[in-house]
Amino acid sequence: MSIFLNAHYGNNRLTPKQILTDPVLFLAFGFGSGLAKKAPGTCGTLAAIPFYLLIAQTGNLTYSLIMLAVTLAGIRVCGLAAEKLGEHDFGGIVWDEIAGYLITLWWMPFSWQGVVLGFFLFRFFDILKPWPIRIADRRVKGGFGIMLDDVLAAVFANIVLRLVLV
Repeated sequence: MSIFLNAHYGNNRLTPKQILTDPVLFLAFGFGSGLAKKAPGTCGTLAAIPFYLLIAQTGNLTYSLIMLAVTLAGIRVCGLAAEKLGEHDFGGIVWDEIAGYLITLWWMPFSWQGVVLGFFLFRFFDILKPWPIRIADRRVKGGFGIMLDDVLAAVFANIVLRLVLV
């Protein structure tokens, strides 16, 4: 039994092939990482690490612009994906985790400790969802709602990361 690839995803029962061949779903599913049967959010965050490593050395302005573009595009990407899946905030939608990881490491000096600790802090806040993250997760719908709880979790993770590493 594999941890990857369920037969169908969402209420509309999309196949992995449909997800991987649809550009919006391919992005929303984190380049396929959200297809994991177990812990798709964690897999999506892991998929964000190589992307982070590509942009980490670009300078704060470029990094900020890319992070902002990923986050704002996520509102539309996640909203469209939820519609196509027929399910709000389906677990396989992990574009929000990718944006969240980038926000977690925003304006942080590069270090491998930051890469690893940022991963665990972001996952901690994203899974635990302390106030006000839990309220946003429950009350805000659509693509904005899908993104908002992860953005808030990332802000919490970024603050803790700064307290620990800077």
